[in-house]
This record gives sequence, C-alpha cells and structure tokens, in this order.
Amino acid sequence: MTPELSTPPAGSVADAYPPPEIAARVCKLGLAKVTTSVPTMVALAVLAGAFISLGALSYTVTITVGKDGPALPFGLLRVAGGITFSLGLVLVVVGGAELFTGNNLIAMAWAVGCVQTRQVVRNWIWVYLGNLLGAGGTVVLVLLAGVHLLGDGAVGETMIRIARSKIALDPLSAFVRGILCNVLVCLAVWLCMGARSVADKILAIVFPISAFVACGFEHSVANMFFLPLGIALAAGGAAPLSLAGALGNLALVTLGNIIGGTVLVALVYWFIYLRTDSPAT
Repeated sequence: MTPELSTPPAGSVADAYPPPEIAARVCKLGLAKVTTSVPTMVALAVLAGAFISLGALSYTVTITVGKDGPALPFGLLRVAGGITFSLGLVLVVVGGAELFTGNNLIAMAWAVGCVQTRQVVRNWIWVYLGNLLGAGGTVVLVLLAGVHLLGDGAVGETMIRIARSKIALDPLSAFVRGILCNVLVCLAVWLCMGARSVADKILAIVFPISAFVACGFEHSVANMFFLPLGIALAAGGAAPLSLAGALGNLALVTLGNIIGGTVLVALVYWFIYLRTDSPAT
C-alpha cells in the first residue's frame, strides 16, 4: 500500500515539505528505485561511486597539511574537509545517481509494503556493485592524473595515511562508525526530500555530511575510493597496506551503514508516520 501525496496549499512553494509528507515522498521514491531497470540502475550507481570519490578526493586535498603545519585548528580543518566532501552527495542528489547508503531508506517502502524483500536486495546488490565500479574507476583516473603528487607529494602521503587509519580501526569501532555515518547520510537525504529548490537541497546536505566527516565516521562508498587508492600508493613501500584489512573494514562499515540507515532512520520514521499504512494494520 503506497501512501498518498497531498497537494501543497497555495502560497507554500517556499516552505519545506512537512515530515509526514517527506515520509510519503521517500516511500514513493523507494518504489521507483526498485522498479528501475538493471542497466539504468547500474549506470546511475557507477555515477554515484564516482561522485562520492570526487568528494573524497576534495576532502583529501583540503585536509592535507603543508610543510609549515596546519593553517587551521584540528576541528576547523576537519569541518572544512567535510564541507568539500559534501560535493559527493550534492552531485548524487542534484545530478541524479544511485547511492547504496542513501538507498537504505528504501526500507521505509518495504516496511509499508510498497516493495518486496527481493526487490530491496536486488537494488542494494546492483547499486553496491555499481558504486564499487565507479569508485574503482575514479581511483585509476586519480592515479593517472598524478593528483597524489600535489603539494610535493603531501597529498599522496595523506591518501596513504587515511587508508592506513581505516584499516587500523578495531572491528567494533569500524562497525559503529558505519552506523553513525549512515544515520547522518540518510538524514541528509531525508532533509533533501523536504526541500523544494536546489539551494535548499545543497544546504540540507552540507551540515549532516560535514558533521559525519568531521567526527571520523565511516562511509562504505567513500572507503571504496580511499582504501584501494591508499593500497596502490603504498604498494612497494616500506609499509604496504593489507588488502585483507581493507576488505574487513569495508565489510564491517557496510554492515554498520545498513543498520544505521535502515533501522535508525528508515524504520524509525516509518514507525512514526507510516505504520498505520501497513497492510498488517
């Protein structure tokens, strides 16, 4: 059963959609996502993987410290990096793409009964693989472009340091950071569904995304870029990075992202606004 969308009253064009209306819009969007053809779904997912990677690359350059030391205090530098990282989700939402972490909100449509379990799993698998392909392709392009050589090699050192810190995370920290990350990512998407203009959507994205980046939370699609890039740059060096450690991080972060997005955002808002629309009630 699909919730009905109400027509906004006259004179409210500048107002955000209210939360109950956002919930209905998210449910409608979830139905549209799972019924998209596989070739289109994968192509849009490849774009999302590339978009998030470009945001991650911007973040890396932003936080790279020169030889004279940081120009900003630690916290402000992280926030600045988070703002530039927001480019990725801005491109996904405004430009149009399929992002695995954002698509965890499809769980709301599933809880209502709009979509079937197999449709959700199918979407998540294809989108995840497409995101992985887009991120991997961006890694290759970044290496060929020699971006890691910027700042007399300081950017490359930052890339390796980021990947090494992610692999060094203990399993519980990686998992919980994945949960917290996708709570904020899905809340950013939720806020975007309440926006009526491009400017509103960008503003809705910047604060949640810069917060998760500044706090060091873990995003699976961003890690599809950070980890292979760091591994490639560290290969042949004195301290190469562990592929097994990278895969372990990605698996734990992905699981955390799923729980954060589905349980703590999608199902919470379903319970608040849409549970009476469930066929079981």
